[in-house]
Amino acid sequence: MWKNTAKKISIGRMMAAMTSLALLSACTPTPPAPESMARTTLQTAPADLQLLCANSAAGIAGPNAKVLPTASRRLPDGTFGVDLDAGGKKFSCVVDNNGTVRSVQPAQSG
Repeated sequence: MWKNTAKKISIGRMMAAMTSLALLSACTPTPPAPESMARTTLQTAPADLQLLCANSAAGIAGPNAKVLPTASRRLPDGTFGVDLDAGGKKFSCVVDNNGTVRSVQPAQSG
């Protein structure tokens, strides 16, 4: 008798779990179309290239400067422009796909 009761409880729990899963999956919104997603019109620099720029700018900003990439974009010549912040000092970096940092300069205030 207890075996049948335990089996019915297990089946009941399994059915409740499956019903809950079905209800939750029905509430999941469909993802937006690719053209509605972020970063579809502007290609950003890969993270490793951004970090190479940050490391190069750290040499200019000072030994204890914490340099963080704040923005990046593909430039017309195929390289990437990376904007950096070193504790309030702004820098601009250009890096190519091979990881060669072409330039690091203080950013133009504008």
